[in-house]
This record gives sequence, C-alpha cells and structure tokens, in this order.
Amino acid sequence: MTAGNESVVEMRGITKRFGEVVANDHIDFSLRRGDIHALLGENGAGKTTLMNILSGLYHPDRGEIFIQGRKAKLASPNDALALGVGMVYQHLTLVPTLSVLENILLGTNKKYYLMRKYAEQKLKEISRIYGLEVDLETKIWQLSAGEQERVEIIKLFYRGSDVLILDEPTSFLSPIEIKGFFKVLKNMVASGKSVVFITHKIEEALDISSRITVLSEGEKSGEIDLDGIDIKKEEKQLKNRIVNMMFKKAAFGEGKKKGPEKDSLDAVLTLEGVTATNDRGLETLKEVSFTVHRGEVFGIAGVDGYGQKELAEVIAGQRKVISGRITLNKEDITNMPVSLMNERGIYYITEDRITEGSVANFSLAENAIFRCYKKKPYVKSGIFLNNKAIRDNGNKLIRDYSIKAQDSNDLVKTLSGGNIQKLILARELSYNPSVLVANKPTHGLDVMTTRYIRDEIRARSRRGVSVLLISTDLDELKEVSDRIGVMYKGELIRVVPGKEATKEEIGRLMLGIMN
Repeated sequence: MTAGNESVVEMRGITKRFGEVVANDHIDFSLRRGDIHALLGENGAGKTTLMNILSGLYHPDRGEIFIQGRKAKLASPNDALALGVGMVYQHLTLVPTLSVLENILLGTNKKYYLMRKYAEQKLKEISRIYGLEVDLETKIWQLSAGEQERVEIIKLFYRGSDVLILDEPTSFLSPIEIKGFFKVLKNMVASGKSVVFITHKIEEALDISSRITVLSEGEKSGEIDLDGIDIKKEEKQLKNRIVNMMFKKAAFGEGKKKGPEKDSLDAVLTLEGVTATNDRGLETLKEVSFTVHRGEVFGIAGVDGYGQKELAEVIAGQRKVISGRITLNKEDITNMPVSLMNERGIYYITEDRITEGSVANFSLAENAIFRCYKKKPYVKSGIFLNNKAIRDNGNKLIRDYSIKAQDSNDLVKTLSGGNIQKLILARELSYNPSVLVANKPTHGLDVMTTRYIRDEIRARSRRGVSVLLISTDLDELKEVSDRIGVMYKGELIRVVPGKEATKEEIGRLMLGIMN
C-alpha cells in the first residue's frame, strides 16, 4: 500500500510520566495523508498512552504535536475531534444505559429529535459498508462486547474524522469480517483519510499498513516503511525483525514443549439440548449439545454475538437455561448458582477483564480472593480478614504467573491490560478447577502474553483440566484445541478435530456455509 508524503500528524519528542513510571520517552511519530500506520508493541510498551496524547485524553509532559502542519494544543478529546482526530479505545467508552443511537449522537451538540432521521440514514449507509446490523434502539448494556465495539467503530465513522486512531479494532471480528473491514480502511485512505492502527497481531500490521512503528518499554525501538517491499517474499524476515524490536530485552521462544498426552478421555461436562436467551430475551442458544472430556481443550469458534457469551455464562452459572440439561461428571448441574458451580470445580474467565473480571480500584491481592474471601486462610476468628495471608497469596501469584507489578497491594487500575488478564487467569487457576471456561482469554494481548496464556491452558489440560476455549482467533483455536465446535446463530453446527481443521473451513462454517 502506498501513501502520500504529506504529514497530517507530527509528534515530536513526546514524553509522558505517571509518577516514577516513564510511559513514553522522547518518542517521535508521524502519520502521512492516506497512510495506515501500524503501532506495535507488547502490553505496557506505551502505544495506547501515546495515542491517548494524540486524541487529547492525556497531556504530554514534554514534546510537541502538529496537526495539518500547525502546532496543536489538545486540552481534551473534543479539541482533537475539532481538528479531525478521533479514537476508538480498546476499553470502550459507551454509556451502558443509553441506546445505540443516543450514544452515537452523544456529544455532537445537536438536538436528538432533529438528528434522528439524518442519523438513521447515515447509519444505514455505514451498516451497508460493514455488512453489520445494529438496532439503534437497543441499550448498550444489552449488547455483547463485540457488538459494543462495532458501535464505537460506527460512531467514529459517523463523525467523519480525517485521522482515525483504532486501538485493537479487529479483536472481536471474524476473519471474514476482518477482510471486509480492511477493505473499508483501504477505500478510506484512498480518499485521503489517515489511520493509526494499534495491534498486537504482526500479520495484521503487515497486511494492512504502509508503515510500522514499534515501541518497547516506552521507547521507539524502530520503524519500517513497507512501500516497495514484497511482503509475501520477505514475511519471515519482517516478522523476526519486528519481534526483535518488540522484545529487545527478552528472548522470543516457540512456547513450551508439549508434555505427555492426557491419560483419559472420560466425559466430564455434557450439554444436552441447551437453550437460553440473551439480555434482550431473544433465544441466543438453540438446543446446543456437546461433551468435553477430561483433559480436553474444546474450542468454540463463531462470529461474535452468535451465542458464545451466553454459552459460557450458562456453564458458569451466570445465566439460566430455558430448556435442556447440563451435567458434570454425570451430576445434573443445570441452573445451579455460581457458588455451587465453583464448589464443583467450574471457573470462568470472562471476555471483559475490566468491568466483569476485576475491580479497578481494588488491589491485586483483593482481586485474587474474590471467590474465596470467606474461607481460610483469608479470614481469622470467623469475621476478620487475614491481610497478611491475602498479601502473601497475591505476591505468590505475581511470582508464579510473571505479573508485572511492584507488590500485591498495587491497584489493578495501575496494571496493563495483559497483566490484568494474567491476574484473572492466575486467580481462576489457583482454585484448581476441573473445568475452565475461557472466553477470549488472549483478546488484545501482546505476542509474549498470548503465548504464556496459551501455554498455561495447554499445561492445565495435560494435568486433567477440561477447558472450553471461546475465541475469534482461528490460529489460537487450531493451535490449542483438541476439537473445535462452530457456532452459527446460536446453533452448534459442526465439530471438527483441531489438527484437521483449516481456517478456510472454519471461516465458511462461521458464516453458515456447510459445504
């Protein structure tokens, strides 16, 4: 992809500190007109902080920003929007109690009733381009995380920003949707728009961008101009080069070696004709039946919003089953509450690590005992918390799971997204589950953290834990899963062996194409 030479954004010597932590250290970054500029780096490398500065959310301690050749002073996101810069954040900024349409019009300084018809027409056009349908009257809290991210993307296009900052925009999209989304981006930049594309997926960066900037530990470690490069021919060398930039102080391995094969394929978790509704009362699971065996990783693929979230929640006890039966080791556990599911060894890693999986203003240690704070050794004399035991447990998880934190007293909101995800994984695994339900456990994570979590899941399966792995990353499903079931509009339409599955076959099934 070839971009123009005119810079629409220049960031010079950007430095940002949070206390003693230097998030950005004298970083230079430029965006050309008609450019898709990928920003890569591991969790905590400073990518989102740098773009939060460009979007007006943060203010740099040092450095200058030029937009369209003029020095810009960005006191707020509204200032950035006024200059044509808009951002879709990884952790969404929608108001849960408002409708889709109200969220899109929020902050436009226009009367809702005057803008409604125009908005409906504009959104129909956007829906046509994306091939996505969004009910304008639906409340945000009724949507899945993937559907909410779609609303954020639509909102940004609706407001017509010339410079689009997209933070992990494809995380909840299927491979077919990603292909269509990339086509839209290419059409946009062809008409003069410019895009900063934050991603952890090197393949995406090579596929969509004309330039790549890599950050490592708050510093700019390199930049690659892809114009004139034969990507297919030099893909391996480019990937190695990028990985070396991202992890300049760490070795990049191929993951842990596989251990011994599991001893048994005994049936552990069985669903028979399970039907359930979503938060809007619509039937989202339709007579789903399958069995997960001891030590098996059973993968679930599907376009987001086709029942995967509801499937995870009925197994974890967070959603009622309308009809059908769930058994664990031949015991009927249908519609048991979460506490009883936990007692029987079922634990759940939610897709939303920020609002569902953790409490930002609580410490790492406190987050680590959510499910067992009433049990020994975390209580003493029956009613008082044992703070030392709580801290010691948190520090043990920091050590055992390589969580980047100074101490277990650190607030969760001070951790990067990847380290929050490690904490949630560590917490659920520390309860020694017999069944682990993991919904997008590596969503939005860097290469090394993704590798770590996948290895942990495989290691636990080899020790007999049964894992239900829900993911939109087909490479992940194929790598980790023994079998892969494909969901389409609430139905489990096919189960295929993980080793034999191809991305093309799974992609077709995700769209309901059976042949």
